[in-house]
Amino acid sequence: MKFTDGYWNMKKEITPLYAVEYADSRREGDDLVLYAPGKHISHRGDCLNQGMLTIRLSSPMEDVVKVSVIHFQGSAYSGPFAEIIKASPHVTIEESEEFLIYQSGSTRAVVDKRADSWGIRFLSGEQELTNTGFRNMAYMLNNQTGNKYTVDALAIDIDEYIYGFGERFTPFVKNGQVVEMWNEDGGTASEISYKNIPFYITNKGYGVLVDNESDVSYEIASEKVERIQFSAEGERLDYYVINGGTPKGTIQKYTELTGKPALPPAWSFGLWLTTSFTTNYDEETTGSFIQGMEDRDIPLHVFHFDCYWMEAFEWCNFTWDPKTFPDPKGMLKRYHDRGLKICVWINPYIAQKSPLFKEGMEKGYLIRKTNGDVWQTDMWQAGMGLVDFTNPDAAAWYQEKLKMLLDMGVDCFKTDFGERIPVKDIAYFDGSDAVKMHNYYTYLYNRAVFELLEQERGEGEAVLFARSATVGGQKFPAHWGGDCSASYPSMAETLRSGLSLACAGFGFWSHDISGFENTAPADIYKRWCQFGLLSSHSRLHGSTSYRVPWLFDDVACDILRKFVRLKCSLMPYLYRQAVLSHEEGTPMMRPMFVEFPGDRACETLDRQYMLGDSLLVAPVFKESGEVEYYVPEGEWFNILTGKIVKGGSWHKETYDYFNMPLLVRPNTILAVGNNMERPDYDYAEGVTLYLSCFEDGEKAEACVTDLTGGTALAVKAVREGNTLKVYTEGRDENVKIQVLANQKLEIVKA
Repeated sequence: MKFTDGYWNMKKEITPLYAVEYADSRREGDDLVLYAPGKHISHRGDCLNQGMLTIRLSSPMEDVVKVSVIHFQGSAYSGPFAEIIKASPHVTIEESEEFLIYQSGSTRAVVDKRADSWGIRFLSGEQELTNTGFRNMAYMLNNQTGNKYTVDALAIDIDEYIYGFGERFTPFVKNGQVVEMWNEDGGTASEISYKNIPFYITNKGYGVLVDNESDVSYEIASEKVERIQFSAEGERLDYYVINGGTPKGTIQKYTELTGKPALPPAWSFGLWLTTSFTTNYDEETTGSFIQGMEDRDIPLHVFHFDCYWMEAFEWCNFTWDPKTFPDPKGMLKRYHDRGLKICVWINPYIAQKSPLFKEGMEKGYLIRKTNGDVWQTDMWQAGMGLVDFTNPDAAAWYQEKLKMLLDMGVDCFKTDFGERIPVKDIAYFDGSDAVKMHNYYTYLYNRAVFELLEQERGEGEAVLFARSATVGGQKFPAHWGGDCSASYPSMAETLRSGLSLACAGFGFWSHDISGFENTAPADIYKRWCQFGLLSSHSRLHGSTSYRVPWLFDDVACDILRKFVRLKCSLMPYLYRQAVLSHEEGTPMMRPMFVEFPGDRACETLDRQYMLGDSLLVAPVFKESGEVEYYVPEGEWFNILTGKIVKGGSWHKETYDYFNMPLLVRPNTILAVGNNMERPDYDYAEGVTLYLSCFEDGEKAEACVTDLTGGTALAVKAVREGNTLKVYTEGRDENVKIQVLANQKLEIVKA
């Protein structure tokens, strides 16, 4: 939200209260409380009739400094609030005549005590990360509306780029943009988003999380081009300065603060095929899809039933439409016998025609208005209400309905929607602030479903396909990018959104291969299949038409087959990267600048990405097959073409549908499995260790896990002259070792 008219003048309707100078402080345990009046205090009379901001510095864990800016402390400050994981950091507070220093780990907040010189500098060691100062930290009153806002604006360096804010389809570098934190169902071709996360990182290696679930507004080098301003309605604003040292370290620190992603089951990394949305289907139709994939020798691992597995106007009743599926339990068994897992579509809305509506209404399980009426709408499903997940009994009731589906043979759920949450005259069971619940609702919804899956299927077997999210939503994977269109621009904006979401620690992400809206031409279908199978999770899904490859052309079947098999063979590497995402918080698909923070050329790249630590992927976005991509320093190896690619430069090439830039990082041990049919198998049995472009004196390590994430085989390789020494520990009886790039090196298994 903008409060100024240019830099110097306030908008006519705004009255500001800026922090102008330090007045006093006190220590409360490990917290430091500061007092900053709105004008310079030159004598005692200046203390009268003057507003003041109270600023509290605290630290939930090492190298994280929380800043709380408060105007009237007695005003209600209700939740919900993001779940924050607290540790026991070592905090020190030092004071001199001119400065107060609040330190957590190596991160310092230096408060300027000098007269008329308000400011806090945030430092990592001696390096300044950012600062707040003159005309930045403030309380704003809109005299026309009566609305009140708390604001701060942090400095942006000359060569600093801002990334993140959750899923964003706009340009990847956010400098110059205005971003609003408000979950909405707007498709992928707009500035609004399904997954708003009030957290950003910069290429300087730190991040900032605003701890407010309402509609936080950001002005990113826009209202003040030297600063990133954030504001929220109310008498208080809380934010965390998170210093992980590097962009990757800060993402890891952020997930340490808000929760690591759960580890999805290995089978979920295979190919998902759906019925599509409004298509006509029954068991004969779905069976023909499955048989068609089998006849064409295309591995298939998960089958998804979208909305119309339930009867129209009754979403959700969690009952198979008997006219379409007269024997659902038998059908699911037949599909399980073919080696498939089953996913079904759900949402948290209960249509009035559903038998569950009356039950939920009578038990008080649906969201109500302040006058006691059930809140209802005709948008989406006639007369629908929403489950009130702030009521533990309502959440348990919802879970019990889903449990019946699990007992029938369903394996996982697509948790669609969760964005259309009302805010006007709404009363939640637990008294939550309705505006803050608008974004936070999705957290409670997805948590309820995910926890049920963990209870019923066991830890490590739970996986969702979720659309909406907020802070902490990364704990309940996986997420997909929403309603994209069947075009190359939409494919590119989908990738941008995934890379932005990765900046908030979302480790597992997918998208509708070939686009949700419209039907792609065969060209786009084939290129999107390449991209989709080189994403953490891979799903063929559409709106009004089926997405089976033979409806496009015969070559589409060949392309899909090749890249499904490729992904299955890469699972020893990919699943290890999934385990690291779960343990460390680093997303599987990550922006180039996260993996190569010292390479300035990587800082704006949004049409390529790293898939784990060691694979560079550059999807093709043109019908001509042309792709332009950047390769960091070193000799990289394209595992599809067998060619060495020189790093430190840009490359412009043309590829057929069977190839694309898929490069192995130099000095890498790439573990490749012996199974191209399934994603879940014994990764250590017959694994091949490919050693890529080792330079003299370089060494690398790798790990092959079992299906629980435990270590089955540990590997280390060291090049000494023309010899590559390979050390293995664990199940190494059938290991194969091969050097990529035809390096003439002697392999010695030590």
